Amino acid sequence: MAALPVMGQQSNPKEAFLEKWEHSKAYLLEIIEVMPSEHFDFKPTEREMSFSEQLLHIKGNMDWLSTTYFSSEPFDKKKNDASYTKEEIKRLIETAFDQTSQKVAATNDASLAETVEFFAGPKSRLQILYLLMDHVTHHRGQLIVYLNLKGIEPPRYVGW
Repeated sequence: MAALPVMGQQSNPKEAFLEKWEHSKAYLLEIIEVMPSEHFDFKPTEREMSFSEQLLHIKGNMDWLSTTYFSSEPFDKKKNDASYTKEEIKRLIETAFDQTSQKVAATNDASLAETVEFFAGPKSRLQILYLLMDHVTHHRGQLIVYLNLKGIEPPRYVGW
């Protein structure tokens, strides 16, 4: 019985992830680009993160998951400074996407089926890949709402 494609047209989940990851990066960078820097501290309500805090949160999650589950490096949780400029945040996001891609690309395909310890219970590395993508999508959706609340037309959706 042939394996069904997990994402995209590839039957290899890692390849499919990496293709989609590049498109996710491009879309998020477009979202960053259209938000004027003077609105990076905007938050719809007091309990929400600001636009820049959302982006730094996305970056931190990518760093944590990719380092912990797709490399042998120890993860060093650094507090993100919310005072970064728009261009600095854009570079941080781009670097986090690229480093995640490199770590995932270097991962042995067979290890995606391996179970790892996760705070929500044992998960496969493949499930961690899904979480990486889902987390970016979740927070990117919030950023689109922020753009709309500021009267800024979001970039056209980039899927595959």
